[in-house]
Amino acid sequence: MTISLSGCAIFKPEGDDAKTPESAAAPAGAASAPAFAAYRLVVDAPDDLKTLLATYLDLGRFQSSTQEGITRAELDRLAAAAPAQARTLVETEGYFNAEATVERSETAEGLPVIKLVLQAGPRTRVDHWDLQIEGELKKGLDSKDPAARETLDRLEDQWPLKLGRPFRQALWSEAKNETAARLRADGYPAAQWKSTEARVDASTQKASITAVLDSGPLFHLGEIRIEGLQRYDEGAIRNLADFGPGTPYTEKRILDFQERLGKLGLFEGVSVEIDPDESKAAATPVTVRVREQPLQQATFGIGYSDNTGGRFTFEHRHRRPFGFNAQLHNKLELGRDLRSWDADLTSNPTDGQYRNLIATSVSRLDSAGAITLNSRVRVGRSLDTEHIERLIFVEVLDSKLTNDTAEQDSRAVSQNYNWVWRDVDSILLPTKGLTASIQAAGGYAVNNFASNGPFGRTYGRLTGYWPLGQRWYGQARVEAGGVFAKPDVGIPDALLFRAGGDDSVRGYAYRSLGVTKDGELYGGRFLLTSSVEIARPISPRMPSLWWAVFADGGNASDTWGHVNSVYGYGVGLRWRSPVGPLRIDYAHGQAVDENRLHLSVGIAF
Repeated sequence: MTISLSGCAIFKPEGDDAKTPESAAAPAGAASAPAFAAYRLVVDAPDDLKTLLATYLDLGRFQSSTQEGITRAELDRLAAAAPAQARTLVETEGYFNAEATVERSETAEGLPVIKLVLQAGPRTRVDHWDLQIEGELKKGLDSKDPAARETLDRLEDQWPLKLGRPFRQALWSEAKNETAARLRADGYPAAQWKSTEARVDASTQKASITAVLDSGPLFHLGEIRIEGLQRYDEGAIRNLADFGPGTPYTEKRILDFQERLGKLGLFEGVSVEIDPDESKAAATPVTVRVREQPLQQATFGIGYSDNTGGRFTFEHRHRRPFGFNAQLHNKLELGRDLRSWDADLTSNPTDGQYRNLIATSVSRLDSAGAITLNSRVRVGRSLDTEHIERLIFVEVLDSKLTNDTAEQDSRAVSQNYNWVWRDVDSILLPTKGLTASIQAAGGYAVNNFASNGPFGRTYGRLTGYWPLGQRWYGQARVEAGGVFAKPDVGIPDALLFRAGGDDSVRGYAYRSLGVTKDGELYGGRFLLTSSVEIARPISPRMPSLWWAVFADGGNASDTWGHVNSVYGYGVGLRWRSPVGPLRIDYAHGQAVDENRLHLSVGIAF
């Protein structure tokens, strides 16, 4: 690559001899017997250049060093070299006609003061740029291939040094590095610069850029080679590949495949790579390297939730039970208010990446003065893609609700479809984007307290995350649900709705908001809640610790038009840990005139 210059300015190309702010001038060694201990550097320059000069001038680096001092002769040498150093430094920011001078003085105490005065002059800007393509991508462009045209359009749209932009060394390096990286990720992993040239005319403050990028061949994927697999069936890996021999290579396709393998639950580590050898471009092998998880794993835990109190948990996972290509997961929870056992047998991915499942659960929940016993059996299949999770299943539910005045036994058989969509910057710690969850079901209910009959059930939840500038962040949530049946049909309590708790309306106890009948609380057929929150890091030194203010509202009801909303509001702390946010909220429930402390971990989708 070359950089040609006209006028009196010199802009060095990148390479071993290039001068950057870190190497603009070689630091001088300090004398062994300093004549004084310190001096002061004052930089008089435009605001956007002060930090650059104060940081990278030798005078600035020596002033902030741990040395005790330098000789007067050494200080004289540094002061004399400072104008040339300053001009070289500001050239990296596009100022090729700068003038710099040094003024010497002393304080009343005799401390030497070196003042650098910089007149930056006009800034050089890009007057012309031309990105030229060679190689197989050029052949595609010549043959009017739409994919080739789209690839070049993306490169040009994202080129940083467009017309009128200041010509900065950092942007010039970024333009070359990122443009080549984008083309390599778009199917041309052997792409490299053939030549790059920036002509800077210091007399007119104009920069002309010409860059020639050789794409090399377009790579296509070939066979999948698997390394490190011993315990588990290789079909679990191959069925997660959404490509076959001859599929055009993209970095995103390989990374998505790697992410799906990582979420499979069979491996501690996964890497997916291709061979960038140009001779294999027509069918480059895809190498999958895995480190397997143990065949069985058990964990114990002790925790606390404001919703259900303290708890002890035991989990066991078998990754090939009875020799099947499936995973068996058991979880036992023993707590103050909740005791439950959940078990599911899930197959490894089949063709089309679907996973078949059989699941069962039994739970006893004590909340709001009532005891609810639920047992479920589900049979279905799931599909997990980059942004969307789908779960389709048939469920048989048995539910028993006991309070001071009644005992309700009910059962239901239903067909269900659950759908979760996420488009956020981070699954664990989102700050920007949207998530949505939709549930739909239809079935038949049988009970001992009302008529039997068919029903439908829907539920939706939408959550948004927005950066608000100056390190402020906003979050809003709305959820709504409904059970649709004749008024005299008895619906199992587990399918009805209640509100209150950590991820609902804070300031109220878990599931304490619903429909009151004869002095007892029951679930409602309709639900509507919402929440808004604003948060900010407490200090730049502690970016993972945030404070927040929030307001929640909503309730459950038996009629959609008569949801008697109640409200809660408060303040909270957030620790953005590697496994998700730990939230501590202190909320006031307006309707009950009580304050509650809420503790929770993770994000509810």
